This record gives sequence, structure tokens and C-alpha cells, in this order.
Amino acid sequence: MAINYAAIAAGASVAQGVMGFKGNREAARQARQVAAYNAQVEENNLVILQRARRDQELQVRRQGERLVGAQRVAVGASGIQERGTPLNIYANAYFGIERDAARIQYASSVDEVRAVAASRKEIMEGRARATTYQYAAMGSLLGGTTQAVGTYGQLGGFDTTGTG
Repeated sequence: MAINYAAIAAGASVAQGVMGFKGNREAARQARQVAAYNAQVEENNLVILQRARRDQELQVRRQGERLVGAQRVAVGASGIQERGTPLNIYANAYFGIERDAARIQYASSVDEVRAVAASRKEIMEGRARATTYQYAAMGSLLGGTTQAVGTYGQLGGFDTTGTG
């Protein structure tokens, strides 16, 4: 019984193509999973950042309230009535508190937009990488099949003379 080297070589080429296909399909799955994980990390970072901004705003408001309280005590201890200039001082302090709080809120909204964009970008990049691996998988399969047919033909596997 003769060993059909053409069939063995063709089979090896097909196996190589199938293995490349499977490897690239797995790489595509991994790319999607990594992207989903990175997107989740971005979302978690957003939550942490929002909490920090909220705490920062509360701290600014508390400090402002302490400042106004200290100003009231100082004005009361001086015997000055709370009209005119002292009221303007309080108003300026309250406006300063609100200005600082508004800046923190604005920074928080900017951070939120950035985090959401980064999360979406991770997902899109992961999909793009996965698609690249999917195409590579199909290319491996087609390349293996093409190589198998070519090798089989070169080694005389397609004997059209009827002698084989």
C-alpha cells in the first residue's frame, strides 16, 4: 500500500488553516472581552470621580458656611449692625461659594462626558480589533484550503491520466 503524500500534505495544510481560523476567532472573542472590561473600568472610574466631585462640592459649601459664620460672629462682636457693607460681605461670600460649587459641578460634567466617550471608544476599538481577527480567521481558513489544493495538485494528487 502506497502512502499518499499529496493527501497528507493537503491535510496538513487544511489543519493549519483550521488552527489559524480557530486561533483568530479566539483572539476576536478576547478582543471583545478586553474592550468590555476596559469600558467597565472607565465607567467605574466615572463613579469614583463623581463621588469625589460631590465630596469636593460639599467641602466647599461647608467651608463657605464656616466663613460666613465667622464673618457674622466678627460683625456681631464689633457691634456693627448687619446692614449695608456687612450684608454685602455675606452676599459676596455666598456668591463665591456658589461660584466654586458651580465650577466643581461643571468639572464633574466634563469628566462624565470624557469617561462616557472613553468607554464608548473602548467598545468601538474592541469591535474593530475583533472584526480584524474575524477577517484574519477567514483568511487563515481560505489560505489553508488554497495551500492544500495547490500542494495536492503539485504532488500529483489530481491525476487526470487515469493511471493513478
